[in-house]
Amino acid sequence: MLQLRPDRLRLRRPRLLRLLPLLKPRLPRTRTGQRRTVQAVMLGCVLALLPSTWLFLAADDRLGTVRDVPRTDVAMVFGAGLRGERPSPYLAHRLDAAAELYRSGRVEVVLVTGDNSREDYDEPDTMRTYLTERGVPDRRIVSDYAGFDTWDSCLRAKKIFGVDEAVLISQGFHIRRAVALCEEAGVTSYGVPAQGDRRDGVWYYGAVRELFAASKAATEAVFEPDPRFLGPEEPGVSQALATAR
Repeated sequence: MLQLRPDRLRLRRPRLLRLLPLLKPRLPRTRTGQRRTVQAVMLGCVLALLPSTWLFLAADDRLGTVRDVPRTDVAMVFGAGLRGERPSPYLAHRLDAAAELYRSGRVEVVLVTGDNSREDYDEPDTMRTYLTERGVPDRRIVSDYAGFDTWDSCLRAKKIFGVDEAVLISQGFHIRRAVALCEEAGVTSYGVPAQGDRRDGVWYYGAVRELFAASKAATEAVFEPDPRFLGPEEPGVSQALATAR
């Protein structure tokens, strides 16, 4: 039987452990270098927060409630997911606010914008059904089936449906981005945060997600890309307003 003498054993460190010293950041040793490093970190933090600051300031004086938002012809509801064939709780709260705006006479038409990219997923028609169940006439509802994200919905509202002014309805953590982007798309916008949401994990996830979405929104505002699908102009909103008058 082979026996190894203790004095001949060689303990070899795993390769990763041998590389750890090389992975440690090397901080500048001089005060000037350290000061520049701190300044660079601070500048990076400021630049990272600029998009969120822009969103906050852009919508600061354009938020209200269903009771005090300015009277406007069109309310615009952004999609927020489905639960089977029914709106998600977040989307239901948005639609509840839209129905209340209509019943109180503060809007005449509701534009529902959402995702219908596949046959078995239809946000706009589900939103329409929910609204009609709550007293909004079908002829006063217009559907945008290609509102794949906030920028697409805003730009299509302007270019496809001819909306110049609208009350936007979404969750509090999203409404500022919606107002800022629709303003950039040429739609004079007022925001109404939906009420009744539980502050659960999904809500906090959405709030954190907005920090990253702010950078995307700033890029869209600067470069103004075309939506994923543009298509021809549609007279749905003007026709719905004609029936109201």
